[in-house]
Order: sequence, then C-alpha cells, then structure tokens
Amino acid sequence: MHTLHAGYRSMSVLMAINWDRLLYICTIVFALFFGAYLGTVLQ
Repeated sequence: MHTLHAGYRSMSVLMAINWDRLLYICTIVFALFFGAYLGTVLQ
C-alpha cells in the first residue's frame, strides 16, 4: 500500500512540474487542427 501511495504521489509531482509542457503540446495540436480547418473552409 505504501508503494502504491508513493507511486501516485510521484506521478502527481511529475504532472505538477510538467503541466506547462502538456499545455504547450495541446496548444500546438489545436493550432494545427484549426489551421487545417481554415484551409479547407477558405479554399
């Protein structure tokens, strides 16, 4: 049980540290999809 709790806590710490990288990747993916959408609509 202690190992499970420690593993969960370490994942929480990793997410707290790297949330900005996840946001950065999501922003790039959204921009690519939005650009593709505009490319099909304005063509």
